[in-house]
Amino acid sequence: MNTSQLRMLIPVVAVAAVGMTLLGSTYTQTQISAQAIDVDSFDLDALQAINDMHGLNLQMPKAFAQMDCEGLDTTGRTIQNFELVGTSVDLPIMGHTVDEPKTYQAMTFNGQVPGPTVRVTQGDVIRMNLTIPADEAVPHGNDMHASQISGANFDSVYPGDSKSYCYIAEVPGVFKYHCSGVHIAAMDQHVLSGMYGIAIVDPIDGYKRLVVEKTAVENGQVVRDRQFMSPDALEFQLQYNQLYLTESGAYDMGAMMKHQNTATVVNGFQFGYVPNDTHDELILGDASRDIFIAQPWETPDLNQYQSQLLFVETDQHVRFFVENQGNEPVYWHIVGEILDRVTQGGRVQSGPTETWLLGGSQNMVVDVVFDEPGVYVAVNHDYAAIFSGAATIIVAGDPFGLVEKHGLPEPVSKSYAYALGNPSDAIPPTGPQSIEHPMINLHGLYTDEQAATISAELGL
Repeated sequence: MNTSQLRMLIPVVAVAAVGMTLLGSTYTQTQISAQAIDVDSFDLDALQAINDMHGLNLQMPKAFAQMDCEGLDTTGRTIQNFELVGTSVDLPIMGHTVDEPKTYQAMTFNGQVPGPTVRVTQGDVIRMNLTIPADEAVPHGNDMHASQISGANFDSVYPGDSKSYCYIAEVPGVFKYHCSGVHIAAMDQHVLSGMYGIAIVDPIDGYKRLVVEKTAVENGQVVRDRQFMSPDALEFQLQYNQLYLTESGAYDMGAMMKHQNTATVVNGFQFGYVPNDTHDELILGDASRDIFIAQPWETPDLNQYQSQLLFVETDQHVRFFVENQGNEPVYWHIVGEILDRVTQGGRVQSGPTETWLLGGSQNMVVDVVFDEPGVYVAVNHDYAAIFSGAATIIVAGDPFGLVEKHGLPEPVSKSYAYALGNPSDAIPPTGPQSIEHPMINLHGLYTDEQAATISAELGL
């Protein structure tokens, strides 16, 4: 390596090591740390070139699943169009009320956290288009983990511009998408401020029927009694992440670097799936008495932010699409139930088990059958995560006797969803083996504009 090449290599290595210090000021003051470097020892022309392009311009070979967006109609594949708009908005955090708003500086796809879910069948083509409005302060990108294409495709899109790319969804499963890192120095801020979502890729040959482990007594002896259930399932999506915030609601990179999160969120909320005033009234007869220890989103004046519960039937096949979007591990567990099957990448990883570990940017499909009427809680079985927001309450059947107590119509004895509905942000787009939810209510970390759009789409 000659001297000239060496002088060019040194600043690149230095930028990789202290990239946030050198490049982050382009985007936010929270990205600047107190590190000091000897700039005189670097090639200033090279540093300036890197700064001008807002990051390292990675050149990588193209992978086999990439497609030219032109001429897709001749491929014989189904084409799924996916439109995203990158915007920065203020969204509520725990402690928010109508009278005393408490918000954080969110970055979003389409004005919601998480972003919209795209659902396709294995072998479909996804044509993704990302638009950044002209009045957005910073560029954004989109790294789709379901793709196998050159990382250069995830380049930043600048305010006032749009960019499209196409790829074949070759592998079944749940896959993260998020604001990308190519040319964007502050990727951590963008992702941890809300710019993430999932793509669900259904297997080309469909989901398999579920085998549930049971026992029975025959001729005075206990024997194994495996029960086979249809692959059709009632489906939910749960995405886990953390917030790292200053007192003013800005992103706190220093706290992130120390893994000292402000909150643990599920689909953007701390304790977003716990009882509200209506549930208190139905069950306790008093809307002012709380059933659960933490009910931060109780009142109906919060509109789409009012907390909701997940309702299922007993002995029903329930399928969860779970993604860990954040920095901390997710030890996924349902208090009171067994995870009947865990699948990753179209392969069964476990039969009946109590807990399954997801690292950052890892996912799974979990099949569960709730055996008895009751209240169950899906948690990240890290106690700090539970206490800081990762508790999702699931109610199976009619454990409170509300059908008889309130004279509700008979289907409600199967699931309270027939009367109260399931929350819209926890329900993925339907697939060929989805059981229809009996009722859906509006719930999600949506801007008011996006809430109106989703409400219209759902006919609410």
